[in-house]
Amino acid sequence: MSNLFERILLLKQAPIFSKVATEDLRVVAQELEEEACFVGERVFDINDPSDRMYIIEYGKIGISLDNNPGKRKFIAELCAKECFGEMGMFDDKPRSATAFVMEDSGLLSLEKSKLRALIINYPELSLGIMGSISSRLRETNLRSK
Repeated sequence: MSNLFERILLLKQAPIFSKVATEDLRVVAQELEEEACFVGERVFDINDPSDRMYIIEYGKIGISLDNNPGKRKFIAELCAKECFGEMGMFDDKPRSATAFVMEDSGLLSLEKSKLRALIINYPELSLGIMGSISSRLRETNLRSK
């Protein structure tokens, strides 16, 4: 179980929150819920509602565009400090991929409604998140050249 300070440090290292001010991360850290997932499980399936995002404390999550558990072709393999499931927090569309648990994992989740309430009450939080998303998109664009 992580304490508030550890959660803030983890958030600061997670790509989506990397440009958010530390004082704003405190309020985000207080809203996180701990979840344990075990190898072979799915965190969510493609086309599920996007109701929360996740940050990996430990373990490994595979992201697949195919929800067939027999097919293990991952477009990404994510480890500690990485986040997933964040797209639906902003576009209100269903999940675009399936998240498989590749190793026993500890996740911190943040509900969409809680994030949106935080953004309303702490508008600088949204600027930090947008800056982080923009940086990730720029990096992706550079890699695709």
